[in-house]
Amino acid sequence: MTVPQNLESDLKSGRLALTIAQIAEEAADVILPFWRTGVVAEHKADASPVTEADRAAEAHILQRLEAQWPGVQVVAEEKASLEGLPQDAESWFWLIDPLDGTRGFVQGRESFTVNIALVRNGQVVAGTVVAPATQTSWRSGGEGEGAFRRQGQEAWRPIHVRPRPDEAVAIVSHSLTDEEADRLTRQHGCRQWQALDSSLKLCLIAEGRFDAYPRTGPTSEWDIAAGHAVLNAAGGRIITPDGQTLAYGKSRFLNGPFVALGG
Repeated sequence: MTVPQNLESDLKSGRLALTIAQIAEEAADVILPFWRTGVVAEHKADASPVTEADRAAEAHILQRLEAQWPGVQVVAEEKASLEGLPQDAESWFWLIDPLDGTRGFVQGRESFTVNIALVRNGQVVAGTVVAPATQTSWRSGGEGEGAFRRQGQEAWRPIHVRPRPDEAVAIVSHSLTDEEADRLTRQHGCRQWQALDSSLKLCLIAEGRFDAYPRTGPTSEWDIAAGHAVLNAAGGRIITPDGQTLAYGKSRFLNGPFVALGG
């Protein structure tokens, strides 16, 4: 693969992070007209739901990324469902989930997101997450710039994970039973927990509202890569059970167990 000459320079300068945030916000505008309108989900081969909003948002993202940085490998949820996954990850590739939290979206809940991330040599290096329902965006910055959040068209403001408090609070998936959530969160030193859908969990740790997100079940890499980039830039991390940084481009682009941590 020949990497577009401007990809690495745009990454370092922060232009890439700003541009993909804009693209994700545009995709959010594509999604919102479908929300709370009785949109019906179809089911893919893996039984996960998909709607017209997912497909329309992904088509917009792919067109905009190709126009900006042509030729970069793309691993996107709906594209993969239709065409299959690439056999191997290239040194640079995009990970895209155009609508994370489709089940909640169909039910009219607010916690669904647009996710765009860039991976280089197995590590996520830039990402943006947008919550269309609340018009809230999170993104990484340029080299050494940290992470940022904004609502609507207000100015971007820096965010950072908080120092771990004495009463640390975890955030978990809605799919966990109360017993499983209690066990997992205590394992990671948290006495309290709250359940939430989608990649918002990682962004809320990044902005200092929670302290940990333990995950045992499998996830697709595109589910968390953008939030991982934001969390990294905000001073947090995601580690595997053996203490290693979570990497990308794995077999079938699937994650095993991990825990996301703030300060």
